[in-house]
Amino acid sequence: MISYEPLWETMRRKGISTYALQKYYHFSRGTLDSLKQGRNISTVTLNDLCNILECRVEDILIHIPDINFSRPEMNRRQKRKTQKSVENKYCGPKPHTP
Repeated sequence: MISYEPLWETMRRKGISTYALQKYYHFSRGTLDSLKQGRNISTVTLNDLCNILECRVEDILIHIPDINFSRPEMNRRQKRKTQKSVENKYCGPKPHTP
């Protein structure tokens, strides 16, 4: 779950009100309502908030792990394929040695 609780403290600390977001930065009431209700926002909105408040993403939202979230089990083949994909992405392909 994503919580926007840090946003309200950051806004208070920076002296920016929801009124200012609407009037000076052209935020819609719908976007502000989404933030208040904990609904989805776009990464463009997140970027705009970071720029306006001169802060990091962590100052706007926090991730709270879902209690009932469960990952599907992977079989051996899927695990190997996932591991190879991660290795290639972060380490590059392994050199071929004859």
